[in-house]
Amino acid sequence: MSKVGVVLSGCGFLDGAEIHESVCTLLALDKRGVEIICTAPDIPQYHHVNHLSGEAHDHGTRNVLIESARIARGEIIPLAKFKADEVDAVIFPGGYGAAKNLCTLGIDGPNCKIDADVKRVILETLDQTKPLGAICIAPALVAKAVEGTKYNLRLTIGNDEGTAGAIRTLGSTHVNCVVDDIVIDDAHKVVSTPAYMLGPNIAKVWAGIDKLVEKILSMI
Repeated sequence: MSKVGVVLSGCGFLDGAEIHESVCTLLALDKRGVEIICTAPDIPQYHHVNHLSGEAHDHGTRNVLIESARIARGEIIPLAKFKADEVDAVIFPGGYGAAKNLCTLGIDGPNCKIDADVKRVILETLDQTKPLGAICIAPALVAKAVEGTKYNLRLTIGNDEGTAGAIRTLGSTHVNCVVDDIVIDDAHKVVSTPAYMLGPNIAKVWAGIDKLVEKILSMI
């Protein structure tokens, strides 16, 4: 049985992991009989956003691991204890948490900070030539992790020029892509899909994520 790590960034698309994307990822893996290891950094969340009003407040009063446990139904481990050599592949769902909690790209742009364990896990996965999946805004996170390394990755976030430009600034290559398709970097076993960077609905997002999971598992 294959084992795949899923790295979450909170709970809710405005301040954490995108719930639809995360659940689609978990469902696509489970339908294929994969053992899933959910993980998230045990760090303060950048802020808390009211998903009804869109109002942001309460900086640092929530915890990324605790919030991610909502999606994982409590079955989750701290990212500091997660090692790439314990799984066959790693997938990062999107949501603003990937760009606020796992790194600060959504606040600081390409000149941002990245969580040390997030960077470690991404580089461990690539160095061990294991498949890496990145969904929605998460490809920009991956680009930040490999900035200044030997890895020039082919990635997609859809067609948003601002985020695509950030990926290029960080030293990776952006490829435009529609929501229900994937971009494959065969040389490095990296697969990405735009998901809610394009939308427009969960059915389209599911189609892209399902393709991503299928391709990731074929690379193991």
